[in-house]
Amino acid sequence: MSASIGTLTDHWIDGAHTTGSDGAIAVVNPATGETVAEVPRGGAAEIDAAVGAARRAFPAWAATPVADRVAAVLRIRDGIKARHEELAQSITAEMGSPIAFARSVQLGMPMATSKGVAGVAESFAWSEEIGNSLVVREPIGVVGAITPWNYPLHQVVAKVAPALVAGCTVVLKPSEVAPLTAGALAAITAEAGLPAGVFNVVHGTGPEAGEALAAHPGVDMVSFTGSVGAGRRVQEVGAGTVKRVALELGGKSANIVLDDAELSKAVKVGLGNCFINGGQTCTAWTRLLVPEALHDQVVELAVAQTAKYPVGDPTDEATRVGPMSSETQRERVARYIERGVADGAQLAVGGAGRPGGVSEAGAYVQPTIFAGVGRDMTIAQEEIFGPVLAVMPYSDVDEAVDIANSTIYGLAGAVFAGTQERGVEVARRMRTGQVDVNGGQFNPLAPFGGYKQSGTGRELGRYGLEEFLEIKSIQL
Repeated sequence: MSASIGTLTDHWIDGAHTTGSDGAIAVVNPATGETVAEVPRGGAAEIDAAVGAARRAFPAWAATPVADRVAAVLRIRDGIKARHEELAQSITAEMGSPIAFARSVQLGMPMATSKGVAGVAESFAWSEEIGNSLVVREPIGVVGAITPWNYPLHQVVAKVAPALVAGCTVVLKPSEVAPLTAGALAAITAEAGLPAGVFNVVHGTGPEAGEALAAHPGVDMVSFTGSVGAGRRVQEVGAGTVKRVALELGGKSANIVLDDAELSKAVKVGLGNCFINGGQTCTAWTRLLVPEALHDQVVELAVAQTAKYPVGDPTDEATRVGPMSSETQRERVARYIERGVADGAQLAVGGAGRPGGVSEAGAYVQPTIFAGVGRDMTIAQEEIFGPVLAVMPYSDVDEAVDIANSTIYGLAGAVFAGTQERGVEVARRMRTGQVDVNGGQFNPLAPFGGYKQSGTGRELGRYGLEEFLEIKSIQL
C-alpha cells in the first residue's frame, strides 16, 4: 500500500487533521491478516466538532453559484483520476477487492457518477413557475453520510458529489473496516480547493460515531448505505429530530431465466453478477430462477463457469475473487453455506471450507453454488454477502415472479428472455428498484435504490441530486 495513503489516517475536521483521544481502530488487510494502518476511534465529541464546522461552512457554500460547486466536484474527480493507481491499491489493501476490479470498477464507478451528477446540474430545474408560484429547490443543509466497506470510494462519492453540487456540507463516517480511501479523498478535496468545513471525515464505529451523527440535531439529513439492521437503527435514531433519512440497504436479487432465453449468456452474465466483488455487492444476483426442465442443465453450465473465477491474492492481476473483507465476514459466509447444506440444498460446487492455494491467514471462501434450493430456505431468503449462488427451479412464469418477490428485499434483479419485450413484461412485475433485461448495462444516470426493506430514496443522476434538496413555494 502506498505510504502517502497510509499516513492519511486522522479525522478531517474543518479543513485540518485531528487525531482524537479515545483509542484507535486497526485496519486489517484481509488477504494476510496483517494490520496495515490505524484510524482514531471517534465518537460524540468528534462528530459534534465536525457538525459544527459543517454548519458554519454551510451558508457560504449554499450561496456559491451552482457552476462553481460543479467545478469543485469535477476538480475532485480530477484528483481521483490523478491518484487512480494509489487509490486502487488502497482499496485492495483495506478490503481485499482484486486489483483489476479495483482499477476498473471500484474507481470507474465514482468517476462516472461524479461526472454524471455534474452534467445533470447544468440542465437541472433549480426553479420553475407553477401558476402564481415560484418553486425553488434549495440545499437541505448539513448531510451526515454513513458508508459501508464493500465499495469504499464509490459509496462515498455517490453521496458526497450530489450533496456538494446541491449546496450541502457533509460529515462522512466511513466504515471502520475500510476507512483509508476516505482519508485519501479528504486530502483530494483540500487539493481541489474545497473550503474548510464543507467536507469532514470522522472515523469510528457505527454504535459510537454513526449513531452520534444520525442523532445530532445539527444534521439535517442522513444518507446511509449498509445492512437492514443498521439502517433500521439509523432511521430510529434520526427520527428524534425528524430529519430526512435516505437508506440504501441489502438485497437478495433474483435473476429470472425464461424458457426461451439464451442459457449460456444468462448463466455467464448471471454468475458474474453474483460473484462480483466476491459477492460483496448489495445488488448481486444471488438467486438464479430457472424452469424445472432446464434446472440440471443450468446447474451444469454454472458449475463449469465457476472455474473462471479463481480465488487468490487480490494483488494478482489474474485473481477474480479475493478474500472476504474480514475474517468476521468469512465466518458469516461459511455459516450460511453450512446452513444451506443442513437445510437440504444440493451443494453443486464449493463449500464452507477454505479454498486451496491461498494463505491460511486470509479471509478466503470458495465460490459456491447450491442447486434445488427451496424458496423458504435461509439461503434463499437472507443476504449472505459472499460468492454464493442459489439455483431455484420454478414451474411457470407466475411462480417465478412470486418467488422473486418473496423476500423482504427489493433492490435489483434480472430477466433473460428470448425477446426484449417479454423480458420487460416480466421485469415490470418484479417488486424491485432496478432490473436488467438480457444483460442491460449499468447506467450511472438512472435512479438507484430499493423497494421494501432494501431502503428509501434514490441515488445517482437527477434523482440522487433531488435527495439533497428542499422545495420552497413562493407565491407571487
